[in-house]
Amino acid sequence: MKTLLLLRHAKSSWDDSSVRDFDRPLAERGKRDAPRIGKALRRRGPLPDLIISSPATRAKETIEAVIKAAKLNIDPRFDASIYGASSAELTKVITGLPAESSCAMLVGHNPGFEDLLARLTGSHERMPTAALACVEFNLDHWVNVDDGRGRLVWLLTPKHLDGKRD
Repeated sequence: MKTLLLLRHAKSSWDDSSVRDFDRPLAERGKRDAPRIGKALRRRGPLPDLIISSPATRAKETIEAVIKAAKLNIDPRFDASIYGASSAELTKVITGLPAESSCAMLVGHNPGFEDLLARLTGSHERMPTAALACVEFNLDHWVNVDDGRGRLVWLLTPKHLDGKRD
């Protein structure tokens, strides 16, 4: 069994139009939501044994806050191919994950993450900022991950934590 956690970065700031997209930091809402998702992950599980993130500023700030709030002892890896990746490109990242990892987390961006979730599970759930999805695969090796082979176990969003639906 392999478990994939997909975390979309928390809400980013658009306050400074001179900042390029890659360098946009988290907005105040993002700074509040990321730790809340981390605490929810800690309570719910499963916890990742590997984290691979986009190196964009908003993704880095999101995973740093999630790691701290979830009390994880993991140093995230940063992979530039995740930034702006399509669902097909993200699938390549997943199929290249190390066999010894049983629960991996990817941290990145839409539309790629929302498309990836639909591709892997057949579900058409939205992934707003700071959304965290848990997908299980009845597989022994990441290399066998393919379209429709995953099962969406749960999806958390900040609104779900507030008791509201999207």
